[in-house]
Amino acid sequence: MSNPAGKTPQAIRGTQDIFGADAEAFAFVVETFERVRKLYRFRRVEMPVFERTEVFARSIGETTDIVSKEMYSFEDRGGESLTLRPEFTAGIARAFITDGWQQHAPLKVATHGPLFRYERPQKGRYRQFHQLDAEIIGAGEPQADVELLAMADQLLKELGIADGVTLHLNTLGDGNSREAWRAALVEHFRAVKGELSDDSQERLEKNPLRILDSKDPRDKAFVADAPKIDDYLSGEAQDFFDSVTAGLDAAGVAWERDPALVRGLDYYRHTAFEFVTDRLGAQGTVLGGGRYDGLMESLGGAPTPAVGWAAGIERLAMLVGERGEAFADVAVVVESDEMLASAIAALGKLRAAGLSAELHASGSPRKRFDKAVRAGAGAILAFDARDGIGSHRIKADDPARERIEALIS
Repeated sequence: MSNPAGKTPQAIRGTQDIFGADAEAFAFVVETFERVRKLYRFRRVEMPVFERTEVFARSIGETTDIVSKEMYSFEDRGGESLTLRPEFTAGIARAFITDGWQQHAPLKVATHGPLFRYERPQKGRYRQFHQLDAEIIGAGEPQADVELLAMADQLLKELGIADGVTLHLNTLGDGNSREAWRAALVEHFRAVKGELSDDSQERLEKNPLRILDSKDPRDKAFVADAPKIDDYLSGEAQDFFDSVTAGLDAAGVAWERDPALVRGLDYYRHTAFEFVTDRLGAQGTVLGGGRYDGLMESLGGAPTPAVGWAAGIERLAMLVGERGEAFADVAVVVESDEMLASAIAALGKLRAAGLSAELHASGSPRKRFDKAVRAGAGAILAFDARDGIGSHRIKADDPARERIEALIS
């Protein structure tokens, strides 16, 4: 459809143009994540922005809101149904199966980038949004859960936002424990089905664990006395959870038990967790994840234990707050236009030495130096030509002046 003449195109609802201090906060989150993932030896992966729709339908679950209401799906020219990725885990699991990544197991991978969900935009939530993601695939030991949680905890600390953020932790048990608990929940909620919210009545048979985290007051009245997972844990499942909590204690990661924290999909096992804050209003989760030992099988792969987490970059950036754009190490000023070549040569030498440098060579030559002063650079290198003789001067403290002089001479 053509754009009416003279009408300026507007941004699509639920998207954002990130600039200035917001962009600096966004970049700070990503740069910190990249630094921390290298400390923990997670390998970087890049994933396709779209996959076959079945990858998400089979992994996320046909009955979830994401698949039934929120996915951006379309038919390509070959008639195949494709979907813009609404999350990372399914695509990484598909690649693990199809690309032979099993040979690297246990495999620690991390990525970040844009995701897409058609939902109502609100504070910190967009239709195109961005996440950090970390996964350990092929490790069934509790230590993998501890490693991921320690990494997440360190990320939040290095971002400077750990104060007021609490790790909520729960266990969903192994397959048998979870199935026994699920049956007890169905029986419990079935007795009061007519008094539950419409959403919970629909979830009762398909996904009863989702009722436990319902925000509807009609449901909360019956959640308080619902069966608890602890009453159905096998000895092995209890030992697994005890090993995770002991590992977190040893790593110095503070946590709180949250028995209402659940994951509705059947392939989730054992550990479920969220880092929660009250500094973002109702949208309090800044990072969350869990163990999904049954996912590979749902995609047609061999049984493979795995655990992972994801975090919204926008929400983390909101907690980080405004970060001003960094000043240049050196402002290079051309006060006489015939000195431009000398200034460009100096710029190259400064940048090659690792100094950030910005050129001031436009506008009135008489005002360029003043403009450089206002820009707040750590040092100013000015090129001038008086009486036909080219020269330069440096405004900086003594160590910086000596270094700049040595670099450009």
